[in-house]
Amino acid sequence: MHNVELIRTLSAGLIAALALGYVAHRLGWSPIVGYLLAGILVSPHTPGFVADRALAEQLAEVGVILLMFGVGLHFHFKDLLAVRGIAVAGAVVQSATATALASIAFHAVGASWTSGVVLGLALSVASTVVLIRVLSDSGQLQSATGRIAVGWLVMEDIFTVFILVLLPVIFSAGVPASSSLGLAAALAAAKIVAFAAFVVLAGGRIVPWLLNKVADTRSRELFTLAILSAALGIAVTSSLLFGVSMALGAFLAGMVVGRSEFSARAASEALPMRDAFAVMFFLSVGLLFDPRQALQAPGLVLLTLAIVMVGKPLSAVVIVALLGYSSRIGLGVALALAQIGEFSFLLATLGRQLGVLDDAAMNALVIVAMLSIMVNPFLYRLVEPMEASLKRHPRLWRLLNRRAAGEMAVPTEQESAAAHRAVVIGYGPVGQMLTRILQESGIESTVIELNIETYRKLKGLGRSAVYGDATTPEVLRQANIADATSLILSSSGSAANRDSVRIARELNHHIHIVARADYLSQVEMLKKAGANEVFTGEGEVALAVVDSILRQLGATPDQLDTARERTRVRLLASAVGN
Repeated sequence: MHNVELIRTLSAGLIAALALGYVAHRLGWSPIVGYLLAGILVSPHTPGFVADRALAEQLAEVGVILLMFGVGLHFHFKDLLAVRGIAVAGAVVQSATATALASIAFHAVGASWTSGVVLGLALSVASTVVLIRVLSDSGQLQSATGRIAVGWLVMEDIFTVFILVLLPVIFSAGVPASSSLGLAAALAAAKIVAFAAFVVLAGGRIVPWLLNKVADTRSRELFTLAILSAALGIAVTSSLLFGVSMALGAFLAGMVVGRSEFSARAASEALPMRDAFAVMFFLSVGLLFDPRQALQAPGLVLLTLAIVMVGKPLSAVVIVALLGYSSRIGLGVALALAQIGEFSFLLATLGRQLGVLDDAAMNALVIVAMLSIMVNPFLYRLVEPMEASLKRHPRLWRLLNRRAAGEMAVPTEQESAAAHRAVVIGYGPVGQMLTRILQESGIESTVIELNIETYRKLKGLGRSAVYGDATTPEVLRQANIADATSLILSSSGSAANRDSVRIARELNHHIHIVARADYLSQVEMLKKAGANEVFTGEGEVALAVVDSILRQLGATPDQLDTARERTRVRLLASAVGN
């Protein structure tokens, strides 16, 4: 009976999440909104099918571990160091502001100070998924605004990881006295340092060695299994041996793998599994939502919404201005961070498990998360109008731009990159010839290669290369596809090439894509996927034969050009006809 209930909960939850996530995406919102609504749909507070909350929460635990593993994979100290000044100060001050506002506001409506602090901490951290999506869609991910916002969010994530470890220590035996709070924090920090040292020193050698052995088998299934084993194994070890949260263990496991040569492939292989279980996490949050309680406490919802949509953005604008950045950057960062997401739910769920947050606070968090995620893409589009409006008030504009010069210290990726940069998929004979020609022409290139030996050869030569499958967004992102001017698919394989073309076009709307096809019949398919030009072996042989015959007959250069163009048109027409 238990197995039947598990299958029913899993299938109903995933089907509802798929349907509502698709609707949310089509409306221009993050799919997270759809997942939360799906949880509400299968909750005991709405008519129809009722999912098993306990089973959903167990599945959600795996989702939390894989989410944290993904955060660790993408965490890079160099990105944080580039904007460390504003990121550290901004994250700390904004988190403190949100926590203070929440504590005062919720205490005013009858909640305890402790509950206000925990809820304020949950409201202080924005959603990584939503932030990256909004910045990417607006073309601002690699701008000064984007780099500052991402660095700011990374600091919030680090702060949240510490809080996730600290909260169980503080509330394991009730709320400690203020004199013992420092001891609890010190103990938690010591455990984190000890475990981090163990993972980095021991795991930093064992995990890459294990992944290397598995990669040599060239088995995709074994590699995926190795990644999941590393994430879950280190997470469980963190809890059993060091008494720290499994979430922290998964985060550090991600950092270890992310520092290895397998980082891009690990991200692409782990993502599907992570996303599936992450859906169950958001579903479990939606299951907690009770519309009747929300209607009974509208003041709590409005206060929570005001903190996220007004308090946090205002504090961000002030912080950015005080640190010497322009009002344009301040508005961009403030509006991009005016939402809450996955880490907010992690903190709130932990607070609820510890008995610190009640159902009313959780309800308010779910409503505000959905509303803020829904409106954030539209809100970010107001940066330009708000900046223009600000300029019509000279005194206020001068006040916010009085020290504006700091953004010059944050070079954008476009400014530091070469004028032209290409991404080449595959390093076979064609790929080798192409990269050599590009290098001789002064064009920087990054090679994506799935053969581990070829990848190591490239790295040994000092070449820019990424190990992984080019049909996955994570691998293309690690190759910095967003900043490339050209994408060249030098290897054959129509299905794989089509997926790579489609994803690359989504990540970079302006990139020039040149693809290789096996047969003429595949040309139209690749062009529909987004390729600008497609070349085939069949077509090039036909052109070479026509060119050879006409030269022998004494054709002029103009006649040769006309014949080549006519041949291309006819070959393409015959391919479409087939």
